[in-house]
Amino acid sequence: MSNRSNPDVGVRPARSGGPHPGILALVSLGIFLAGLATSAIMTGGQTYVSPFAPTGQVAAFFQQNYAAMRVGGMLQFGSAVPLGIYAATVYARQLRLGVRVPGPAISFFGGASAAIFLMLSGSLTWLLSRPEITTDVTLTHALAFLAFITGGVGFVVGTGLLMAGIAVPTLILGFMPRWLAWTGLVIAALSELSFLSMAIEPLQFLLPLGRFGGLLWLVAAGFLLPRSRAAANQEPRAHAPRAPRTVEP
Repeated sequence: MSNRSNPDVGVRPARSGGPHPGILALVSLGIFLAGLATSAIMTGGQTYVSPFAPTGQVAAFFQQNYAAMRVGGMLQFGSAVPLGIYAATVYARQLRLGVRVPGPAISFFGGASAAIFLMLSGSLTWLLSRPEITTDVTLTHALAFLAFITGGVGFVVGTGLLMAGIAVPTLILGFMPRWLAWTGLVIAALSELSFLSMAIEPLQFLLPLGRFGGLLWLVAAGFLLPRSRAAANQEPRAHAPRAPRTVEP
């Protein structure tokens, strides 16, 4: 007999395609942490100067640590690339899972924004490693503020939207444990509130919370988000209680 009589014979199940989002998030987090560690080692453990410090102090820090800023800016820029791919991959996966609400689009917008802001911050940090720039103390201070606002508030607010766009649909549809989805929503909400730190400086504690908490949550979500609707239906948490079967005589 020919296989033509059964079109399903020899047909492989469709793969989900695309890179693994959990691995992408791990790579982004790893490069980002490597940048922080490298900068700390190259500056001899010196604390990164706050842009709110006096102009002379800010300029002196970048003048004395140009090599550390160059490497740190490069790695910061590089960590944005897998984050942007993560946003695109999760967007496609949510559509494949049948999510037809604004969540996927919100997550993609947030992830793309976070990646672009991180690239911009890394580029500005690299600029601050150039001796011909840091001789102008006023320009150096202005660039330090811009690097801070893009890599701080801009990145964290974008990451919050990325998390919210993933957490809300997964909470409703049961694609991951409820406690993890709720954790993502809480971190996302705090990340969105971090924009208030632009006027209320004591709220700047929200920035590291959204940055590191958000990246860790994206790693967990990337590994737990199902690849397809069929895989999601096989998860025990996705099953509704079944009605008892009746046996007819």
